[in-house]
Amino acid sequence: MTEPTALGDLDLAALVSSRICHDVINPVSAISNGLEMLAEEPDDEMREAAMDLIRKSAAQASAKLQFARLAFGAAGSAGAEIDLRDAEKVAREFAKGSGKHEVVWNGPPLTVAKNKVKLLLNLVALGIVALPRGGTVSVEISGDPANIAFAVNAKGTAARLNDQVKALLSGGNGVEVDAHSIQPYYARRVAAAAGMTVTAEAEGEEVRFTAT
Repeated sequence: MTEPTALGDLDLAALVSSRICHDVINPVSAISNGLEMLAEEPDDEMREAAMDLIRKSAAQASAKLQFARLAFGAAGSAGAEIDLRDAEKVAREFAKGSGKHEVVWNGPPLTVAKNKVKLLLNLVALGIVALPRGGTVSVEISGDPANIAFAVNAKGTAARLNDQVKALLSGGNGVEVDAHSIQPYYARRVAAAAGMTVTAEAEGEEVRFTAT
Protein backbone atom coordinates (compact mmCIF):
# COMPACT_ATOMS: atom_id res chain seq x y z
CA MET A 1 0.00 0.00 0.00
CA THR A 2 1.29 3.51 -0.77
CA GLU A 3 0.49 6.81 0.83
CA PRO A 4 0.21 9.52 -1.84
CA THR A 5 -1.61 11.90 0.51
CA ALA A 6 -3.39 10.12 3.36
CA LEU A 7 -4.90 6.75 4.15
CA GLY A 8 -8.65 6.52 4.12
CA ASP A 9 -10.43 6.10 7.43
CA LEU A 10 -11.22 2.41 6.81
CA ASP A 11 -7.61 1.59 5.88
CA LEU A 12 -6.27 3.50 8.88
CA ALA A 13 -8.66 1.74 11.27
CA ALA A 14 -7.81 -1.66 9.79
CA LEU A 15 -4.05 -1.17 10.07
CA VAL A 16 -4.21 0.20 13.62
CA SER A 17 -6.38 -2.78 14.60
CA SER A 18 -3.88 -5.15 13.01
CA ARG A 19 -1.05 -3.49 14.92
CA ILE A 20 -2.84 -3.85 18.26
CA CYS A 21 -3.69 -7.51 17.56
CA HIS A 22 -0.05 -8.17 16.61
CA ASP A 23 1.10 -6.68 19.91
CA VAL A 24 -1.20 -8.72 22.14
CA ILE A 25 -1.32 -12.07 20.35
CA ASN A 26 1.96 -13.39 21.79
CA PRO A 27 1.11 -12.91 25.49
CA VAL A 28 -2.45 -14.19 24.93
CA SER A 29 -1.08 -17.30 23.18
CA ALA A 30 1.33 -17.80 26.09
CA ILE A 31 -1.60 -17.69 28.53
CA SER A 32 -3.36 -20.37 26.47
CA ASN A 33 -0.22 -22.52 26.48
CA GLY A 34 0.13 -22.13 30.23
CA LEU A 35 -3.46 -23.22 30.81
CA GLU A 36 -2.89 -26.32 28.67
CA MET A 37 0.17 -27.15 30.77
CA LEU A 38 -1.86 -26.81 33.97
CA ALA A 39 -4.54 -29.13 32.63
CA GLU A 40 -2.09 -31.84 31.54
CA GLU A 41 0.92 -31.59 33.87
CA PRO A 42 0.77 -33.50 37.21
CA ASP A 43 4.24 -32.36 38.40
CA ASP A 44 3.94 -29.56 40.98
CA GLU A 45 7.12 -27.83 39.84
CA MET A 46 5.97 -27.74 36.22
CA ARG A 47 2.53 -26.52 37.29
CA GLU A 48 4.15 -23.65 39.18
CA ALA A 49 6.19 -22.81 36.08
CA ALA A 50 2.96 -22.77 34.08
CA MET A 51 1.33 -20.45 36.63
CA ASP A 52 4.35 -18.14 36.46
CA LEU A 53 4.03 -18.05 32.66
CA ILE A 54 0.33 -17.23 32.94
CA ARG A 55 0.92 -14.45 35.48
CA LYS A 56 3.68 -12.79 33.45
CA SER A 57 1.82 -13.11 30.16
CA ALA A 58 -1.41 -11.74 31.65
CA ALA A 59 0.48 -8.73 33.03
CA GLN A 60 2.11 -8.17 29.64
CA ALA A 61 -1.17 -8.42 27.74
CA SER A 62 -2.82 -6.02 30.19
CA ALA A 63 0.03 -3.52 29.84
CA LYS A 64 -0.16 -3.62 26.04
CA LEU A 65 -3.93 -3.13 26.04
CA GLN A 66 -3.78 -0.28 28.57
CA PHE A 67 -1.13 1.37 26.42
CA ALA A 68 -3.16 0.90 23.23
CA ARG A 69 -6.24 2.36 24.92
CA LEU A 70 -4.44 5.67 25.50
CA ALA A 71 -2.16 5.66 22.45
CA PHE A 72 -4.82 4.69 19.89
CA GLY A 73 -8.20 4.83 21.63
CA ALA A 74 -10.68 7.63 22.20
CA ALA A 75 -9.96 7.73 25.96
CA GLY A 76 -13.00 9.87 26.62
CA SER A 77 -15.30 12.12 24.67
CA ALA A 78 -14.25 14.75 22.17
CA GLY A 79 -12.09 17.42 23.78
CA ALA A 80 -11.13 15.17 26.69
CA GLU A 81 -7.86 15.65 28.54
CA ILE A 82 -5.57 12.99 30.00
CA ASP A 83 -3.41 13.13 33.12
CA LEU A 84 0.25 12.71 32.19
CA ARG A 85 0.70 10.57 35.30
CA ASP A 86 -1.60 7.99 33.70
CA ALA A 87 0.44 8.18 30.51
CA GLU A 88 3.65 7.68 32.48
CA LYS A 89 2.25 4.61 34.23
CA VAL A 90 1.14 2.85 31.04
CA ALA A 91 4.40 3.78 29.26
CA ARG A 92 6.52 2.26 32.04
CA GLU A 93 4.47 -0.95 32.14
CA PHE A 94 4.48 -1.23 28.34
CA ALA A 95 8.26 -0.92 28.19
CA LYS A 96 8.80 -3.32 31.10
CA GLY A 97 6.98 -6.08 29.26
CA SER A 98 9.88 -6.61 26.85
CA GLY A 99 12.34 -7.21 29.68
CA LYS A 100 14.89 -5.13 27.75
CA HIS A 101 13.62 -1.55 27.97
CA GLU A 102 13.20 1.08 30.65
CA VAL A 103 11.32 4.38 30.53
CA VAL A 104 12.72 7.40 32.39
CA TRP A 105 10.06 10.11 32.69
CA ASN A 106 10.77 13.75 33.49
CA GLY A 107 7.96 16.26 33.44
CA PRO A 108 5.28 18.00 35.50
CA PRO A 109 2.02 16.22 36.45
CA LEU A 110 -0.13 18.10 33.94
CA THR A 111 -3.51 17.33 32.43
CA VAL A 112 -3.12 17.64 28.67
CA ALA A 113 -5.33 17.40 25.58
CA LYS A 114 -5.74 13.74 24.63
CA ASN A 115 -4.25 14.04 21.13
CA LYS A 116 -1.03 15.45 22.58
CA VAL A 117 -0.83 12.54 25.04
CA LYS A 118 -1.54 10.05 22.25
CA LEU A 119 1.29 11.59 20.25
CA LEU A 120 3.68 11.31 23.19
CA LEU A 121 2.85 7.65 23.77
CA ASN A 122 3.30 6.82 20.10
CA LEU A 123 6.73 8.47 20.20
CA VAL A 124 7.59 6.35 23.26
CA ALA A 125 6.57 3.24 21.30
CA LEU A 126 8.75 4.35 18.37
CA GLY A 127 11.60 4.86 20.82
CA ILE A 128 11.24 1.27 22.00
CA VAL A 129 11.20 0.02 18.40
CA ALA A 130 14.40 2.00 17.77
CA LEU A 131 16.17 -0.12 20.43
CA PRO A 132 16.03 -3.73 19.16
CA ARG A 133 18.58 -4.86 21.75
CA GLY A 134 17.05 -2.88 24.57
CA GLY A 135 17.97 0.34 26.29
CA THR A 136 16.52 3.43 27.92
CA VAL A 137 13.76 5.64 26.57
CA SER A 138 13.92 9.05 28.25
CA VAL A 139 10.89 11.32 28.13
CA GLU A 140 11.28 15.08 28.66
CA ILE A 141 8.17 17.25 28.91
CA SER A 142 8.36 21.05 29.00
CA GLY A 143 5.96 23.97 28.80
CA ASP A 144 2.33 24.24 29.85
CA PRO A 145 -0.73 22.37 28.54
CA ALA A 146 -1.42 25.02 25.89
CA ASN A 147 2.18 25.19 24.65
CA ILE A 148 3.76 21.85 25.50
CA ALA A 149 6.84 20.19 23.98
CA PHE A 150 8.05 16.60 24.10
CA ALA A 151 11.47 15.04 23.59
CA VAL A 152 11.85 11.25 23.53
CA ASN A 153 15.43 9.95 23.51
CA ALA A 154 16.04 6.25 22.83
CA LYS A 155 19.55 5.23 23.84
CA GLY A 156 21.09 1.78 23.66
CA THR A 157 23.27 -0.63 21.71
CA ALA A 158 22.36 -0.81 18.00
CA ALA A 159 19.89 2.08 18.25
CA ARG A 160 18.53 2.84 14.79
CA LEU A 161 16.13 5.15 13.01
CA ASN A 162 14.47 3.36 10.12
CA ASP A 163 14.27 5.45 6.93
CA GLN A 164 10.62 4.47 6.55
CA VAL A 165 9.83 5.69 10.07
CA LYS A 166 11.55 9.03 9.45
CA ALA A 167 9.79 9.49 6.09
CA LEU A 168 6.35 8.73 7.50
CA LEU A 169 6.84 11.07 10.45
CA SER A 170 7.79 13.86 8.08
CA GLY A 171 4.87 13.18 5.74
CA GLY A 172 6.84 11.73 2.83
CA ASN A 173 4.78 10.68 -0.18
CA GLY A 174 4.81 7.25 -1.78
CA VAL A 175 6.04 5.48 1.37
CA GLU A 176 4.63 2.03 2.04
CA VAL A 177 2.23 1.87 4.96
CA ASP A 178 1.36 -1.48 6.54
CA ALA A 179 0.61 -2.87 10.00
CA HIS A 180 4.31 -2.64 10.92
CA SER A 181 4.75 0.94 9.77
CA ILE A 182 1.37 2.32 10.80
CA GLN A 183 2.70 3.78 14.07
CA PRO A 184 4.83 6.61 12.61
CA TYR A 185 2.11 7.39 10.06
CA TYR A 186 -0.50 7.50 12.83
CA ALA A 187 1.81 9.62 15.00
CA ARG A 188 2.06 12.21 12.22
CA ARG A 189 -1.72 12.26 11.80
CA VAL A 190 -2.20 12.73 15.55
CA ALA A 191 0.48 15.44 15.61
CA ALA A 192 -1.37 17.33 12.89
CA ALA A 193 -4.63 17.03 14.82
CA ALA A 194 -2.87 18.34 17.93
CA GLY A 195 -1.25 21.24 16.09
CA MET A 196 2.26 19.89 16.68
CA THR A 197 5.24 19.09 14.46
CA VAL A 198 7.40 15.98 14.88
CA THR A 199 11.07 15.58 14.00
CA ALA A 200 13.35 12.54 14.23
CA GLU A 201 17.12 12.23 14.12
CA ALA A 202 19.78 9.67 14.97
CA GLU A 203 23.34 10.03 16.15
CA GLY A 204 25.56 7.20 17.37
CA GLU A 205 23.62 4.99 19.75
CA GLU A 206 20.78 7.45 20.28
CA VAL A 207 17.57 8.23 18.41
CA ARG A 208 15.72 11.42 19.29
CA PHE A 209 12.08 12.31 18.59
CA THR A 210 10.79 15.79 19.31
CA ALA A 211 7.31 17.28 19.13
CA THR A 212 6.65 21.01 19.44
